[in-house]
Amino acid sequence: MSLDRIPSVVSDLPGATSESGPAGPRVAVVIPCFKVSRHIVDLLRRIDALVTYIIVVDDCCPEGTATLVEREIDDPRVVVLRHSENQGVGGAVMTGYRYAIGLGAGVIVKLDGDGQMDPSLIPTFVAPLLSGEADYAKGNRFFDLESMRGMPLARLIGNIGLSFLTKLSSGYWNLFDPTNGYTAIHASVAAQLPFEKIAQRYFFESDMLFRLNTLGAVVFDIPMQSVYRGEVSNMNIVQEFPRFILNNAKNFMKRIFFNYVLRNFNIASIQLFVGLPLFSVGVFWGASAWIDHMHRHINASAGTVMLPSLCVIIGFQMLLGFMNYDTSNLPRDPLHRRLIGARRLLPPARN
Repeated sequence: MSLDRIPSVVSDLPGATSESGPAGPRVAVVIPCFKVSRHIVDLLRRIDALVTYIIVVDDCCPEGTATLVEREIDDPRVVVLRHSENQGVGGAVMTGYRYAIGLGAGVIVKLDGDGQMDPSLIPTFVAPLLSGEADYAKGNRFFDLESMRGMPLARLIGNIGLSFLTKLSSGYWNLFDPTNGYTAIHASVAAQLPFEKIAQRYFFESDMLFRLNTLGAVVFDIPMQSVYRGEVSNMNIVQEFPRFILNNAKNFMKRIFFNYVLRNFNIASIQLFVGLPLFSVGVFWGASAWIDHMHRHINASAGTVMLPSLCVIIGFQMLLGFMNYDTSNLPRDPLHRRLIGARRLLPPARN
């Protein structure tokens, strides 16, 4: 299907006027596809009847995934979309999100097309959203320690490092495995995302968590296992890891500004903006004084030692106070319930 025909609102499609169908909320599955022709057909055939729509986004795949799906799959739920240029996993997922929202889906699940994600887990991912407990659910391959034995060592180490960076940048300190692409999002929350600003390439999943935090969305981890069958990742670790560090640093600065300056200046803000300068001054002052006295071969006075030390101690204590607040300052009231509640309070539209 041509992308210029993707519906932008629910009313663009006949009959698609609500997020719920006769059997309950409509569930859409979005599958971004790039070099997954070996696995996509089998994956599509295993998707549960719970799913109302299956949206396959061919991200300019050189293997012709779109043509393969249209030839091999005879399922009225399947819609195939094509990108004329490769936009990365993030760009493909945003295309799928837009289409699913236009179809009137209530929940949108994102699966990778490489067969590493078990589609039988879709009800598990959808459940906390339909029960009103969460706005977004993501997989966590580290919950079961025994299942981690099958994970390649490079992926294990990389995910541990990336998890800590993403905790800092997103503010979701309770989550792990940030690059896990098995996710589910409430459609009303997805509609609030700044589609044009979300990272399109491999940083997509981490950037999504940052964007969700700025909205105040509740996010759950879902324990899962991945199947590794010798697939070769398209990601170049050497090239992408520095970009992950830089992008996480940018998102961290934005989050601090949004949450502790722009929206809510509180005691944690004071602890951060007083503690950080104090700690920094104490460290650099003490280090420069120590180096100077070493070069001059003289003993430092009590004041020269105590004043920088006092700055370091007070600053460090204030930063600990800020970190304690930040790690516990998680969204707890699901955003989609507020959005739906506000929508119900609005007067009906006039024709």
